Amino acid sequence: MNGPAMPSRRRLMMAGGALVLAFRLGPAAAAESEGLPGSLKQAPMLDAWIRIDANGAISVYTGKVELGQGIKTALLQLAAEELMVSPSRITLVTADTARTPDEKYTAGSHSMQDSGTAIRHAAAQVRAILFGLAARRLERPAAQLRAAEGMISAEGRPSIGYGELVAGQVLHVRAQPQSVLVEPAQHRVVGQPLARVDIPAKVSGGAAYVQDLRLPGMAHARVVRPPAPGARLLALDDAVVTQLSGVVKVVRDGSFVAVIARGQYQAIKAAAALARHCQWSAAPALPRQQSLYDDLLSAPAQTKVIAQTGASASSGGGRTLTARYRRPFQLHASVGPSCAVAQYVDGEYTVWTHSQGVYPLRAALAEMLAVKEERIRCIHVEGSGCYGHNGADDVTADAALLARALPGKPVRVQWMREDEHGWEPFGAPMVLEARATLDASGAIADWQYQVWSPPHNSRPGKAGNLLPATLLAQPFTPPPAQPIPQPEGGGDRNAVPLYTLPNLQVTHHFLPTAPLRTSALRSLGAYGNVFAIESFMDELARAAQADPLAFRLRHMQDQRAQAVMRLAAERFGWNAWQRRPGRGRGFAFARYKNLGAYAAIALEVEVARESGYVRVTRAVAAVDSGEAVNPDGIRNQIEGGLLQSLSWSLCEEVSWDAHGVTSRDWAGYPILRFPQMPDQVDVHIIDRPGQPFLGTGEAAQGPAAAALANALADATGVRMRDLPLRRDRVRAQLAGRSA
Repeated sequence: MNGPAMPSRRRLMMAGGALVLAFRLGPAAAAESEGLPGSLKQAPMLDAWIRIDANGAISVYTGKVELGQGIKTALLQLAAEELMVSPSRITLVTADTARTPDEKYTAGSHSMQDSGTAIRHAAAQVRAILFGLAARRLERPAAQLRAAEGMISAEGRPSIGYGELVAGQVLHVRAQPQSVLVEPAQHRVVGQPLARVDIPAKVSGGAAYVQDLRLPGMAHARVVRPPAPGARLLALDDAVVTQLSGVVKVVRDGSFVAVIARGQYQAIKAAAALARHCQWSAAPALPRQQSLYDDLLSAPAQTKVIAQTGASASSGGGRTLTARYRRPFQLHASVGPSCAVAQYVDGEYTVWTHSQGVYPLRAALAEMLAVKEERIRCIHVEGSGCYGHNGADDVTADAALLARALPGKPVRVQWMREDEHGWEPFGAPMVLEARATLDASGAIADWQYQVWSPPHNSRPGKAGNLLPATLLAQPFTPPPAQPIPQPEGGGDRNAVPLYTLPNLQVTHHFLPTAPLRTSALRSLGAYGNVFAIESFMDELARAAQADPLAFRLRHMQDQRAQAVMRLAAERFGWNAWQRRPGRGRGFAFARYKNLGAYAAIALEVEVARESGYVRVTRAVAAVDSGEAVNPDGIRNQIEGGLLQSLSWSLCEEVSWDAHGVTSRDWAGYPILRFPQMPDQVDVHIIDRPGQPFLGTGEAAQGPAAAALANALADATGVRMRDLPLRRDRVRAQLAGRSA
């Protein structure tokens, strides 16, 4: 039987022709887990990650979720490489509180760093066990064995299957800190552009999302929200509604009001009727949208200097520039509104959810429902679009409350568009202020930077983080917001520039409250901070009469950062670019969180001065994510992140009045449409086999926004510092007016 031989690096440890296993079967001290790679620290038993049935079927388990980033495919590739089988032979089980490890949230571009690293090492150690067992059975040294598609063979001996080797509890052993991995030169699967396993059903109309889930006997429900945040239900007359066709039950608990019906359209009609029979108290008036940024600057803040080098506020001469940038409230704007299904049977709950953190959600649901966590099972099913904390957890709480009110039956709750846009947690607004001094040579001598921002994370873990729990007769209060510490940060994520600057001070003003509910939106504060920093770098380059790329390279010592900058510029044709009327070019760079993927983007825009219409015609990106497991998946993420950032930066802004959010449909909250898409987006990958995974999903957001603003300034000679760069705002600013 032909196939890969056992990895020869160090040949492991051989004794008497058999592999001496370094795995101990007894319990080990918890401290031993500290040195384990990735999420093996939290779940150190190998069979928490890899299981092989007696018939040879291989299952791989991850606590991370697929939400469009292609993680299923990449994790399959890693396991397949180390187990020496085709990816198609592996069943991947994603986040399920009854089956998979607890990996908290799928967030912060950590899936490959945490789960990918754990699965790679677990699979390698399982392979070592299999080779050791086969060596004994086949009476050959492990180094002489070969494996392919779940079978191990030796010359002159019959092949033996993985399933036969691992009968019993042989894989229930603790992982070790070191693994003998397949050498990069021998990779057959890793590094190849394997087709995404999650795509076929999505493009063929198959059952791909939780929105598509249908269970036998399932009921449908809709929730009636208050007219504005803070309003309370005073009276409810449900007599008419209970008589409507298909209505099963009207549910009220305090100010939480919903209707359950046999069919979905019946639930929609009944909820509309129920809303007309609800009497609500007046809600506290929201502050004026026009004063948002002044309010942020004057709000009580927890202020902390997060980075300082050299002498601050240098006054040694030179030219000093200052600039202030602003980012508004923004939506996740999932194309498919949030949805969940829950069932309550014999005191136990099962919920199907597109939450990005099934274990923290389970804890919050248990607190809300006053049951033990073991009584709740949360199963992840993909939702139709979200990077961050949208309504997925809230709608799951809706479904759980309604399942409790209708024991035995699955209850499906589907939010409407106005629910999603009006009640999801929003991306936080930010004010970003930069001040820098250029010395006589045009180099940055001093850098001062400040960021004001409300919280960027209120994900569940506590019942008070769930919207319906705050409306109950015995309501739960949201826990006090806390800043996310550096080096990852929240509002101050990427606030510290990667450039080498002799004198630097970065200050974070954390604002514990905001006029609207906020939580994680893809890249958190990195989008705003990179937009500001890289816009300011362009302003400084112009003041120094330097090329923007050369100016950045002059201040950058990180060689991997230099490499992605040069690659993006080279593939864009930066030095050969020809200026044309109404066209401009822009460049930007960042390393996500200063410890993740490196990304540089060069792009070209065309601007119609009369209308303010801005369109990116061409974009070129370069990315270094460490080892590239699936290059096509990395391109997907950079392309998607770039386009999403362009939508944020050109179109997206939440609007509200004194009574609540007014941008509750696509007319009030437009997103980028096909005519505004770039003609061409090229992504170039610097692959570094054997290097740690750096995470890719949030690397493009900040650089794309800044490159856009820089290109707009290059095309028009006018610098715009307020997001989004809406058509009316561009038109007004080009005409010398404010908007």
